[in-house]
Amino acid sequence: MGPEQGAEFTALEQCKLRAAERIQEECGCLSTLSRDIWSRPELAYKEQQAHDTLTQFFSCRGVWLVEPRYKLDTAFRAQWTSSLSDKESEPLHIGFLCEYDALPSLGHACGHNLIAEVGAAAALGLQGALECMRPPRPVKITVLGTPAEEDGGGKIDLIEAGAFVDMHVVFMAHPAQEDAPYLPAVAIHDVTVKYYGKASHAAAYPWEGVNALDAAILAYNNLSVLRQQMKPTWRVHGIIKNGGVKPNIIPAYSELEFYLRAPSLKELAELKEKADACFKAAAAATGCRVEFSSSDHDYYNVLQNKTLAKTYVENGKKLGMQFAADNLASNSFSGSTDFGNVSFVVPGIHPYFYIGSDALNHTEQYTEAAGSKEAQFYTLRTAKALAMTAIDVIFKPDLLANVCEDFKLIKLIEEGNISVTEKSRDSSGGAGCASR
Repeated sequence: MGPEQGAEFTALEQCKLRAAERIQEECGCLSTLSRDIWSRPELAYKEQQAHDTLTQFFSCRGVWLVEPRYKLDTAFRAQWTSSLSDKESEPLHIGFLCEYDALPSLGHACGHNLIAEVGAAAALGLQGALECMRPPRPVKITVLGTPAEEDGGGKIDLIEAGAFVDMHVVFMAHPAQEDAPYLPAVAIHDVTVKYYGKASHAAAYPWEGVNALDAAILAYNNLSVLRQQMKPTWRVHGIIKNGGVKPNIIPAYSELEFYLRAPSLKELAELKEKADACFKAAAAATGCRVEFSSSDHDYYNVLQNKTLAKTYVENGKKLGMQFAADNLASNSFSGSTDFGNVSFVVPGIHPYFYIGSDALNHTEQYTEAAGSKEAQFYTLRTAKALAMTAIDVIFKPDLLANVCEDFKLIKLIEEGNISVTEKSRDSSGGAGCASR
């Protein structure tokens, strides 16, 4: 490394140090922000207090342009742009996402209060760094408040409304039981199945009835048998929501709700076809009429950006993070998130972070852990790693080109237009991000 390269390296490390310092300077306010959201849990699309808390947090800092109720009633956008002296250069647009909806009965058992804190903290850290070191091109930082991850898919609503249209790279992080740059969050489709039969006296003349509960039970058992031939990475789980009103009345109506999950959209379509056959067979066997419905949004699987993941790991290790081996992380099974849909439209990263507890998400124990003081150290450490990774993207053009190339290739693989073998070959030159 020559003197000039050494100077550039030192300046970059100083920039990262400033980002971490800025986050640490704000630790009291960030902890209060997280605690306020945690102590007042709100369900999907009803996160009014969380929305107001976050918009006030950025508004009181003066330099952020805050748009409350951005595209959705409980979404928001806060933006800061570095010096625009070079008006010929389009700003590099970096996004940080905040989630803040809670779970019914359990509150913040998935730690979305910490996701909101990480997004806000990383954005402040990056802003602080760029105020001290001029980037090679103007930078726009956007903090996007994304409601309804647990139910409905607020990020998908925002995608459809154009909120991500000019972003170049997007960051967020999710609390878990370990530090991991990537876990294979899977695609999910929900389906509600309704069977309509005919009521009759169950003892006096049962032959006059058409038993909708029988149809529900047959469908449930059909899916249980299907599991013998399902791929190990597929998941089907559901409940019977309505099975009749009294034992002496043949049920004229029954209702099931199921979630179907698979590692990719292609496999999800295969699984859906098999599940639909199970539901329809139950209707045919019992003489019931069947009706299907589902939510407006399927959640996509998260596309891995290996360049961003590698850079995040390098920065995280400098802060003391300990990451599981790549093969262990890639073989771990995660849930589903609407960030998967985001990963199809803009390059991004969705790492997981330890919060000082071995409790499992979606439990009362995790609710307690997400509101603990101990979680703060790990949450802010994660925010620092995200901000440092964003700094690398900003100050290393070749890195940004590789991030975009990863994004382009993984989408081609997902769409079946290129094989994994072809992806492994060296690509010639950097590619721009897909048009958005």
